[in-house]
Amino acid sequence: MNMIKQFFNDESGATMVEYAVLVALIAVAVIATVVLVGEALDAKFEEIRACIADGTCPGG
Repeated sequence: MNMIKQFFNDESGATMVEYAVLVALIAVAVIATVVLVGEALDAKFEEIRACIADGTCPGG
């Protein structure tokens, strides 16, 4: 009976699981940020490319 109580009271693996969940959430946030910023940068570079190709850039 004492062994069963020790098993249920043992929390040594809980910290590792918490860190794993935290790392997974951070990874998802980083991936989402890279995707969103990447799309915005891609659109801006396409706008600049079109501007240069058309010769309609301001100041040029």
